[in-house]
Parts: sequence; structure tokens; C-alpha cells
Amino acid sequence: MQLSRADLADFAYFLAISKHGSFRRAATSIGVTTSALSHAIMALEGRRGVRLLNRTTRSVTLTAAGEELRAAIEAPMQVIAAAGETLDRYRDAPAGRVRINVLEDAVELLLKPVMPIFVDRYPEVAIDISVSNRMIDVVGSGFDAGIRYGGTVPEDMIAQRLSPDLSWIAAASPAYLSRFGAPTDPQDLQNHRCVGIRLGNDQVYQWEFERGGSECAIATPGPLTVDASHAAIAFGLCGAGIIYATEAALRPHLDSGALQPILKDWASAGSGFHAYYSGRRHLPTGLRLLIDLIKEVQPLRS
Repeated sequence: MQLSRADLADFAYFLAISKHGSFRRAATSIGVTTSALSHAIMALEGRRGVRLLNRTTRSVTLTAAGEELRAAIEAPMQVIAAAGETLDRYRDAPAGRVRINVLEDAVELLLKPVMPIFVDRYPEVAIDISVSNRMIDVVGSGFDAGIRYGGTVPEDMIAQRLSPDLSWIAAASPAYLSRFGAPTDPQDLQNHRCVGIRLGNDQVYQWEFERGGSECAIATPGPLTVDASHAAIAFGLCGAGIIYATEAALRPHLDSGALQPILKDWASAGSGFHAYYSGRRHLPTGLRLLIDLIKEVQPLRS
């Protein structure tokens, strides 16, 4: 039996399902509906006369024939995808679709200044951006890359620096400081209301401070804990407590006087933003262009 164009398309769908173990997640990763994906796989099984997937209400697993098919076609399909990306470099205008998972802070500080230029320069490149502060498996979730602070990039990934290191500071509103006063030492935070930070791994972050070679990490007290910067800043602005964030994220409110820095001598340096992706996959042209443009614009340059 000859290989048809329909087989090639359905093989790509089959590999997406085998990677994600879910029709829904696979459909999201390749930009089709779940129904279309299901019909394509049923058509493939019908043409070939063999069942490739075991389907239940909770999971999708490969049959023995499915396992054998995946082993046979996975590497060749990756070569075909890489060849398509190579051809894209010869186009008059780059095209394609890239899916990235990014931190909330990276949207405002890194992508917002860059995206108007990117969409003008590369109008045929589609960037699908998922914003999440939770740590996820970007490859397993169907993303081409992620953007995180350097210290949180998985060790098995290739990372490219996108910004200088960032300064982290504590700040509070004038109303809060008028009512409760300002701490003069990081340990004084134990006697203040602080807005805690829940990290992407569900741990509550201990605020880090350093001065003249001295370092400390403070488990801050307070009734509020958030997992998003915009929420922390909102609570800081309304006087609910002291907040902790990158100076870059707080800069508009510091400049306006809506927030005031505290413990200024104790600012802590943290690793900047990094793009990361699997070295086992061909780097999509759109992703390469986005990384190059961020490095060109340098939105967080000093």
C-alpha cells in the first residue's frame, strides 16, 4: 500500500496524541479541534485496518501496533519538520507558528516593548503565547519554548539569556508607611504585614536580601499570599502590605510615588529572563527571530 498525503498529515496527528496522551491537549498543540483530530485518527485506522490507540474516558494509550508505528515514524517526521523550517529561511517573508509559555512578568517587561516591532517585521509569523507562573513541562505540553528567570530553567534544556540580571526590592505605599512605619532591617519585616509570593512549584518564597557581602532570606508574615505580580502590586498600591518584586516591574509606581522603596541598601540581584527549549528539536524559525529581536531591542538594558 502506497503512502498518501492523508497518511502523512494523520501521522503528524498521531504523534501529537502519542506525545500528549490526550486528544484535547494534542489538538491544542497543533491548532485543530478535538473533533477533527479524532476523525483523522479514525480515518487513518480505517485505511490501514488496524487500531492504533486504546481510548477510555480518562486516557489514551498506544496499542502494540501504535507503539511500533511511533518508533518507526517519529525520527523521520522530525527530519521532515526540520526540512520545512529550512525552506522557510528562503522565503521572502518568514512564516509559521510558534507556541511559547512565559512568566507574567516577562509579558510586561520583555515582550510588550518587542511585539509591536515583531508583528510589523514578520506579519506571517504567528506567536501563540500562554502566560503562566506555574512550572510546567513545556515540551510535554506542546510548547516550542518557555521564558523563565534563569535560576528556574530546567537543567536538561538549552537556555539563552534575554535580559541582564534584575534587582529585587521591597516597597510599600505611602499610606502603609504612614500607618506602620518603614522597616530599617530585613528582620524588621517580621513585625509588618507582607504580601507573600507563591512560586510556580507551590512553595512560598522567602524574600532575599543582600548588602556588603551579607545575605538573608526572610519568611515574611502576613494574611495575603499571591501567585501573580499584578496581584501583589495591586495590594501594595492599596496599602494592604509590603510587597517584593523586581525594580523593573515596580518602576512606574516608584516614579509616580504610588509606591516607595524600602530597605534600599538591601536590594538583591536575581537572574534575568532566559528563553529555553529542547535541544532534541529543531529550533522553529519564528522562535529564532523572536529571540534575536529581543536581544536587538534589549528592553531591560540598563
